[in-house]
Amino acid sequence: MMGIKPQVVVVDFEDLLKELDAASPENASSLLSSQLFEAYGSSGNSLGVLAIRNVPGFVDAKQKFLPMAHALAHLPSDYLEQHLTDKASMYNAGWSHGKEKLGDEPDWAKGSFYFNPLTDEPGSPQDRIQYPASYPCNKWPNEDVLPMFQQEAKHLGALMKDVVVRLSKQLDSFAREHNPEYKVGTLFNAMRTTEKAKGRLLYYFPLDRKNTADDNNTTDTPKEDSWIGWHNDSGFLTALAGDMYVNDDTGNEINCPDPEAGLYVVDRNDQVIHVGIPKDCMAVQIGECVQILTGGAVVATPHCVRGASKSKNENVPVARISLPCFIDTPPEFLLSMPRECTREQILTT
Repeated sequence: MMGIKPQVVVVDFEDLLKELDAASPENASSLLSSQLFEAYGSSGNSLGVLAIRNVPGFVDAKQKFLPMAHALAHLPSDYLEQHLTDKASMYNAGWSHGKEKLGDEPDWAKGSFYFNPLTDEPGSPQDRIQYPASYPCNKWPNEDVLPMFQQEAKHLGALMKDVVVRLSKQLDSFAREHNPEYKVGTLFNAMRTTEKAKGRLLYYFPLDRKNTADDNNTTDTPKEDSWIGWHNDSGFLTALAGDMYVNDDTGNEINCPDPEAGLYVVDRNDQVIHVGIPKDCMAVQIGECVQILTGGAVVATPHCVRGASKSKNENVPVARISLPCFIDTPPEFLLSMPRECTREQILTT
């Protein structure tokens, strides 16, 4: 008999605003402890994802910005390369297509547009020289080329960053519950003050036959990680705007005809689970740095994205759009484990 498929934990935005349950912050317990353990903990059916509903303005901001990815991805290639590609930042700002790897090959399965939603010029001039990949200056399409693109990108990204900051306060207290040596405020203060935020507007192009599980396969079954390979997020906290599917020819939103396409994670029982983030929610994943910082109280989760099968698409070229926003600390941040915590404890959680 098959077990019940674990579901993404959903909390309300108002729950993130509630005062912590103690007279002093150092001894406070998160009011979301059970939900945080279920979402991010090291045992049980944790999926490593927490969804947050009723974020003010989120749904409207998402619906305005995500569809713009279609127009961006279909701009003339010479405009994208000459005006929006930034080799100096190692393609960490502006447009990137075929510059990264999917497995051992150039990644043509998707295009990425990277931007900092908080500021066009993060860090100091010296910071930008010393850390060009961490502090790239934004590169935006001209307003007459993509009207309102810059404004909507910054609005949605900043909103997602604010939610991450509010969640980090709850995570601080949760970490302290699991390790008394953890210093409350460590993650919250780092997330509150950082300028190192990177939005990645992703446009996943329709799969061709080279993305299938077997080049000789006549069923066009996609590889499990055909759109994004298996990986852990290496940084701190990743905000997710969910996804949407569009007809690649028209840009019109569609229901994905392949029920097996989308985000997959590995739960704590080593089971591969297909994850759906509710359309009216944003979500947050844990990066490996926060797993270290909290002594393994919360755990990063392997995940990938599977493409939509051509055989199920009814001759519609299916593309996927998503927006993760990576909220990280400055490069000088001293990453360390809580006292009395061992490397083995963190790696085996």
